[in-house]
Amino acid sequence: MNNIVKEFNEYRSKTNELILSKDNLVIKRLYNLDSNTYAEGALSTKTKEMLGLVASMVLRCDDCIKYHLEKCKEQGINTKEMYEIFAVANIVGGTIVIPHTRRAAEYWEALQE
Repeated sequence: MNNIVKEFNEYRSKTNELILSKDNLVIKRLYNLDSNTYAEGALSTKTKEMLGLVASMVLRCDDCIKYHLEKCKEQGINTKEMYEIFAVANIVGGTIVIPHTRRAAEYWEALQE
């Protein structure tokens, strides 16, 4: 596994464990709601992950972008599809999304290794 992917996943796991260990009901419910939102339903999980990635790019959340890039890869999205997702995010969010697209492209490449 590429180092940037490994580091991100280790950090995310460690901090999620820390947060959830404090047993805050609202935070636990929020995490659960987030997980359930991306479950298969009227929209496929693949579609929901693509939507999540576009929203994350428009909102400029690099951690969220990395998370959804990994989930998109798990859903079988290929590079051609990914760059169409990047295009939608840039049209919706404007040129301010370009730096996040650069980082997303770099992370996507790392996921392909």
